[in-house]
Amino acid sequence: MKNIQILIFLILSINISCAQLGETYIRDDETINIPETINYEIKNIYSDVEIPWSIEFLNNETIIYAEKRGEIFIIKDGKSIKVENVPEIYLRGQGGLLDLELHPNFANNNLIYISYALGSREDGGGNTAVSRAKLIQNKLTDLELLYKGEGNSTRGQHFGTRLQFDNDGKLFFAIGDRGNRDKLPQNLSLDGGKIYRINDDGTIPDDNPFVNDENTIKAIYSYGHRNPQGIFLHPKTGKIWTNEHGPKGGDEINIISKGKNYGWPKITYGINYSGTTITDEKEHPEMEQPLYYWIPSIAPSGFAYVSSNKYKKWKGSLLTGSLKFKYLERLVLNKNNKVVYREKIADSIGRVRDVKESPDGFIYFTVENKGIFKIVPKE
Repeated sequence: MKNIQILIFLILSINISCAQLGETYIRDDETINIPETINYEIKNIYSDVEIPWSIEFLNNETIIYAEKRGEIFIIKDGKSIKVENVPEIYLRGQGGLLDLELHPNFANNNLIYISYALGSREDGGGNTAVSRAKLIQNKLTDLELLYKGEGNSTRGQHFGTRLQFDNDGKLFFAIGDRGNRDKLPQNLSLDGGKIYRINDDGTIPDDNPFVNDENTIKAIYSYGHRNPQGIFLHPKTGKIWTNEHGPKGGDEINIISKGKNYGWPKITYGINYSGTTITDEKEHPEMEQPLYYWIPSIAPSGFAYVSSNKYKKWKGSLLTGSLKFKYLERLVLNKNNKVVYREKIADSIGRVRDVKESPDGFIYFTVENKGIFKIVPKE
């Protein structure tokens, strides 16, 4: 019986794949007018990169970006300056130097937040950490470790993580399940497979969902996640949105709610890479459903909401990179937050790692071994 179920799943996946991997995809159960597109060109503004995991903007003209190998650079006018005093990282598999996030009051306090894999000489393993420092010209000073996932592992997968401040000045970040799906994501006393929420100084907010529960990690905000790789703050609702890697099939978009269980690995739309079943359950009354899931998996990375008037016909769309299929994807939602249209931007450009809107409203994205690109609308 299990073999028959797997065969049916694979047949359905093949059919969906053919529909979803074209230049555009419209849901069969949704009648919409095909959204108008825009004319644009893609400019490579800086090409000397390896794995540019994340970008931020110090101002309209100045980019700061993190290389997974453990270096940070400031880019202005096509020239780079290496940032000094970057913390030592644990470079293993998917782990390394990961995300950057500026404090909401960066212009006055110069605080920058860094997520990275931090290792231990004692056991040879590592886990995801979040630190902050002051960026003074091209140097980091006053480095403080704010949070580190307990339980080091020598496994090289699923470190997460992205950083995002909300409108209340709370910092959200993720730690993936570290390849230990059966133990970590559903256990509130262990790190891994969670979204976390801390104050800007690393202390725990009094209104975190599990702050008064015994034997729980107080920083946890939601759980049952596999490996979140994209995050943004919705400019209208103030909600935190994430995308995350599923197994084979079942990459997800989720709107993060306080104290909720997002199901992994108890429920999933994916299967093991070998083709075997993880679980027959795709929903559970006490677990959240994704806003959207991709079959086949695209390996999403980076995540942004288009709010800029420079791209009026794209405004309100979502953008995410595809590591697997090497393009930037635009997703259109209806008023009920249902994905009704998808299209490829920069098809076949390479492994898109991050995508962001700059303060002056332009869209930038990074591509492994290719560069940092800017999408320029054309009249």
